[in-house]
Amino acid sequence: MTTQILAPQTSQTFLDAVDLVPVDAPTGADLKSFEAIPQYAPWPKAYGGDMVAQATAAMIATMVDEKVIHSTHSTFMRPVNMLEPVRYDVEILRDGRNFATRHVRGIQNGKTTFISTGSFQAPTLGAEYSMPAGDDLHVDPDSLSSAAEVLEGVETDAARYWANGRSFDMRHIPGPIYLEHNSDGKAQESSSHQGVWVRAFTSLTAGGPDREVANLHRIGLTYVCDYTILEPLLRTQGLTWSSPGLVTASLDHAMWFHRQAPMDDWLLYSQDAESMQSGRGLSLGRFFTRQGELIATVAQEGMIAPGAHA
Repeated sequence: MTTQILAPQTSQTFLDAVDLVPVDAPTGADLKSFEAIPQYAPWPKAYGGDMVAQATAAMIATMVDEKVIHSTHSTFMRPVNMLEPVRYDVEILRDGRNFATRHVRGIQNGKTTFISTGSFQAPTLGAEYSMPAGDDLHVDPDSLSSAAEVLEGVETDAARYWANGRSFDMRHIPGPIYLEHNSDGKAQESSSHQGVWVRAFTSLTAGGPDREVANLHRIGLTYVCDYTILEPLLRTQGLTWSSPGLVTASLDHAMWFHRQAPMDDWLLYSQDAESMQSGRGLSLGRFFTRQGELIATVAQEGMIAPGAHA
């Protein structure tokens, strides 16, 4: 594999990933089609968040009114080759007065790799409730070590990517599970819960109409949500991303958008392992603002094969 040059400490990798190009739809199909290129990652196949974000961006691109995406339900069907185009065919299933529905297929080399359904709603007034965040909300993200600080001196492609190449600053509570031991030499803690403070390295707000900027922040949320959501499941087994022989893969994904996502400020991504069986695990995640307002909820199932560590 050829090592790509990363865009360190910027959000350019994300912006490049969701740079959609309109293309001709298949002949005779009532579709709108786009192409996007999954970005470099230091393992054989593309990062799953590329597919979620690209498909979400494609569905949003077909909306002609003020409806806002409020949920997506997706399935990862095949591994995707990074740095090769994926075509996203969007079917307009419904355009109602208050709600709209889109279905999208991601296709690479003639095979369906990813499918997703998105639901949109016209903004409306209604009752407000937000479940409270946990104790992680009271941990100042600026007091936590960044991935670059944790991995300083570790000269591997994976470490360079974790530290600089993911477009978002991610800081863990407790410490991250990149390596077998924390930076202080202590073994990783076993837990079914973790918190991750997340913020775009560089602003996603500058330029463009307000609606486009708001949608870019929502798409950013879909992009970043896949990086760490399986980690609580790894923690329950005492695994880290560096465990020998570990193989993971995202299987399916659901996300609900409750409120606007301010990705230029810190968001708390509170995550819990729900179940692990038959080599599959389910995690739940919730994004909160620093003020404790619930922004989005995520459910994701993944395959976890522990390899030689077990």
